[in-house]
Amino acid sequence: MTWSDISYKDKKVISIGTVRELTGLSERQIRYYEARKLLFPERSKTGIRKYSFQDIELLIDIANQLEEGIWTNEIKKELQLREQAPKKAILS
Repeated sequence: MTWSDISYKDKKVISIGTVRELTGLSERQIRYYEARKLLFPERSKTGIRKYSFQDIELLIDIANQLEEGIWTNEIKKELQLREQAPKKAILS
C-alpha cells in the first residue's frame, strides 16, 4: 500500500495543537485518552504526535460519551468491538 492509497481521513498529519483547536479538548485531555489507549497517534522522528481526521472524529465521540457519563474503560471496550466487527464480517 502506498501513501496515495490511504484515504485522507486516515493520514496522520495533524498536530496536537490543531486537534485541540478542532475538538475543543485540551492537550492534556488528548494525551490522557492516548494514555488510556483510546486512540493511537503516530510519532514523528522527533516525537511529535500526528493525528488523522479519523482520530479527530474519534476524540469528539469519546468526549461526547464522557459527557453522557460513560467511563473510559467502557468506551475502550466499545472501540475494541467496533474494530473487531468488520473483521468478523469479512471472515463470515
